[in-house]
Amino acid sequence: MEISNHVQVILDGTTLAIQSVVPLNVDIQQGSFMNEPYIQQEIGVLIGFTGDIRGRIIIDSVQPTFSNLAAKMFGMPIEGEMLESFTGEFGNMLAGNICTHVGSQNVTIDITPPTVMVGQTKLYGFESAYKMLVTIDEVGELTILFTIDENE
Repeated sequence: MEISNHVQVILDGTTLAIQSVVPLNVDIQQGSFMNEPYIQQEIGVLIGFTGDIRGRIIIDSVQPTFSNLAAKMFGMPIEGEMLESFTGEFGNMLAGNICTHVGSQNVTIDITPPTVMVGQTKLYGFESAYKMLVTIDEVGELTILFTIDENE
């Protein structure tokens, strides 16, 4: 299977993972490819993946969105270090669900531990990326960015 097929399997898995992990209505807009640097907003989580395809998933938003999501998922708003911890765990839940779907499609990937990024960050050094915008009812918007390492 070539990289473009692997990418499609990961994107499909992401849609299913979001619908599985987030207990609210979500609107996942048609994504787009990009090859320019990406500016992270306020808080995000980066998780690497290795195996049949290598790259990174970055889940990015603003603090109120992650706080609202935590409140909807766990019944209470959080902030500070707890919000940072939740952001990392949310990334883990999403990436783990993506791995489950991808594995069912005969594509093998493993994930790295999450890295939480706080503050505006410029991400570059990738040849190409796929950007998905997700709107969660009563919560806010997330940007999900997949960077693909094509030189394996």
